[in-house]
Amino acid sequence: MDITEHPTGTGKVYLGVLIDAWSRRVGGWSIADHLRAELVADAVQMAAWRRRPPEGQTIAHSDHGSQYTSWLFGNRLRGAGLLGSMGTAGDGFDNSVAEAFFSGLQRELLDQHQWDIREQLALAMFDGIETWYNPRRRHSYNDGLSPIDYETASAA
Repeated sequence: MDITEHPTGTGKVYLGVLIDAWSRRVGGWSIADHLRAELVADAVQMAAWRRRPPEGQTIAHSDHGSQYTSWLFGNRLRGAGLLGSMGTAGDGFDNSVAEAFFSGLQRELLDQHQWDIREQLALAMFDGIETWYNPRRRHSYNDGLSPIDYETASAA
């Protein structure tokens, strides 16, 4: 679980994502104009609705940001049956799956355009996740398959 921010002509847009470390699929995401705990709590809720993880068997890893230490985030994790995990402070390898996702998003989408208004960027982020990254973007980690194709092939 991690957050990135990107500027537009009308202010910053924040994207919080929860990524499945096994398939690299973005299971839950949330877009907002703020960094409050609701941003990450909403991403957890989406992931729980979409992925239906087995209770007490799935770990949601994050850093030590105030959003992740909030009552709301902890309550949302417990409500979804997820176990919380945080790496050590200052660990450069902590949350590398999310960092790699954001690096690709930056290179493949965010740096390609100037965003005049928040709504433009939010729509592009949605489109980037739901119509490009999850269904079509191939990963060497996934034997050259997209996250959705990797999950489908593994279930067969």
